[in-house]
Amino acid sequence: MLSQDFIQNIKIPHLDDISRLIRNASTPMLVSMGAVAAATTYYLATRPKPLPCICDLNMQSVEVPGGDLARQSVLLNGDGFLTHIYEDARTVYDFFLRGIRVSNNGPCLGSRKPKQPYEWMSYGEVKERAENLGSAFLHKGHSKTGDPHIGIFSQNRPEWTIGELACYTYSLVSVPLYDTLGTEAIAYIIDKASISTILCDVADKVSLVLDCVQDTKHSVKTIVVMETPSTGLVERGQQAGIHVLSLQEMEAVGKAHHQPPAPPRPDDMAVICFTSGTTGHPKGAMLTHGNVVSDCSAFYKLIESCCPLCPSDVHISYLPLAHMFERVVQASMLVHGARIGFFQGNIHRLSDDLKALKPTVFPVVPRLLNRMYDKIYGKANTSVKRWLLEWIYRRKHAELMRGIVRKNSIWDRLIFRKVQASLGGCVRVMLTGAAPISPTALTFFRVALGCQIYEGYGQTECTAGCTMTVPGDWSAGHVGPPLPCNRIKLVDVAEMNYLAVNGEGEVCVKGANVFQGYLKDPEKTAEAIDEDGWVHTGDVGRWLPNGTLKIVDRKKHIFKLAQGEYIAPEKIENIYTRSSAVAQIFVHGDSLQACLVAVVVPDPDFLSAWTNQTLGLQGSYLELCERREVKAAILEDMLRLGKEGGLKSFEQVKAIYIHTELFSIENNLLTPTLKAKRNEMRQRFRSQIDELYAGITM
Repeated sequence: MLSQDFIQNIKIPHLDDISRLIRNASTPMLVSMGAVAAATTYYLATRPKPLPCICDLNMQSVEVPGGDLARQSVLLNGDGFLTHIYEDARTVYDFFLRGIRVSNNGPCLGSRKPKQPYEWMSYGEVKERAENLGSAFLHKGHSKTGDPHIGIFSQNRPEWTIGELACYTYSLVSVPLYDTLGTEAIAYIIDKASISTILCDVADKVSLVLDCVQDTKHSVKTIVVMETPSTGLVERGQQAGIHVLSLQEMEAVGKAHHQPPAPPRPDDMAVICFTSGTTGHPKGAMLTHGNVVSDCSAFYKLIESCCPLCPSDVHISYLPLAHMFERVVQASMLVHGARIGFFQGNIHRLSDDLKALKPTVFPVVPRLLNRMYDKIYGKANTSVKRWLLEWIYRRKHAELMRGIVRKNSIWDRLIFRKVQASLGGCVRVMLTGAAPISPTALTFFRVALGCQIYEGYGQTECTAGCTMTVPGDWSAGHVGPPLPCNRIKLVDVAEMNYLAVNGEGEVCVKGANVFQGYLKDPEKTAEAIDEDGWVHTGDVGRWLPNGTLKIVDRKKHIFKLAQGEYIAPEKIENIYTRSSAVAQIFVHGDSLQACLVAVVVPDPDFLSAWTNQTLGLQGSYLELCERREVKAAILEDMLRLGKEGGLKSFEQVKAIYIHTELFSIENNLLTPTLKAKRNEMRQRFRSQIDELYAGITM
């Protein structure tokens, strides 16, 4: 501390002395002082400021009185749930009407051809086409009370959204289909939902539908093709008793028989979303307009103070519209009069679409970010480049931890601008969900992209999301607190030693976003929703001290080893895939064996750089995968991560098989939502699994 004598001996000039000094000062000195003052004022006015926090980040959820240890968002007051934000927007159809008004009939849906700019339809044009198509549905015999289901079998494109809005305009129900389900599942959905009209994008999907209903008693009467069908396709439809016609022809029918809109109510059904599942037939989750509106409203409630959506926002639609994640994002854009631009339909051209569209809102799945992360670090393939990247990353990460999110720092100009440009350069909000994301990758992109990135958790049965990280909390490793539209409680999973009194257990959800049950399947509905209205997700969570939820395990895919230990393979796989060398992994344990084995797919984009750095080895992807020392190094890295991740000794794999083809929807090893089909994997790799066990000496 400064001594009292020191303080007393400081000479403070008299005001007259200061005045005399100023009068006698030279002009250059005054100019210099003015410049310093101006620079200081500019800095104070323009220095980056942290984003506002919407709540106390140390307590983001609170326990609800009642004794079942349920928690709710601190933004939720009282006993109710958030059902809506705008009084004039209580259904998805209302969302669209509000979008027309706030956008002043601005651009709504856009698409592009290769190497061409985006072309846009206005909100008014979309409304007119939706009314024409919906009127045609009514003319074909559909109504709210009789035959309300309309199948939509298409890739993302403007006509998909027009078809959905046509349903909502007249209180009909959209039923999405997707070709990765296979003909058996599609036939099952058509029969289960008694679908008589299907809207398809291309002739191949029409043929697939005709294959599904061939030589069977079916409900299909009309197939509408977004492109002009061939004469042969029309004739084939006639042979099956199905009228095949173009979308243009269908809209002309509706225009000639136009009906005034018949808007839905909040409790009317909006969509039946069939979940693919890893086993058995798909289940049709019934979701009302109120379900969708509440989920969208809860999402927006969290971000409105620091990232309000407006008509100038642009969203790129490439995630499947057959799933609720993309549908909720689109609805959130429409209610704010924003624009939706569709990708060309080829994921390999997504980068080109991003640069042409320059979206401001970009939903992603972790797989995309994880692969981008691997590529970025793969290019930093020397010690100097890696040191420089990490040094600059740490400088900007320090800002992030102070709540500052920006893309105009010196570090952005030096290195991160290229990463931002790869997404169009204008992204200001991203949302990731559908699967776990590496905390390392999530934090890196929050730094590198300089935009707000939120992680959500949920499932179709709660419309889309039931938790989401909040503005200001840029930590990783959790999925945030409950959304204001629902509550969450954890229920004991005694066999896995997860107990609710310890803040651990199966995640259960109750609220305005919870679905109405599975279509014509009371048994499955009773399994999913208990008598008190709680949806049991099958995921295991843990409450963190700050009131956020961390997903730690999976209840449904557990099995026992020979010594009686329970294993949750997905938890182990999530830890092992943090290895830079591992793209995908399937962990398996036989009930007659005392240890685990795994099938590992090395990352084709990163393996070469990883082996060169780790082992000093070079070669093609296939050559490296065949080398024993590479296999041993990958296993060693996995075990290291397992130990760091807290895996017990019996949870660590003892041997691995190297597989060189990525698990995919096409080879029937992943569901359309990119979840592992464990039964199919077990059968596909049965011989390799047996060989691994035969080579293990315990």
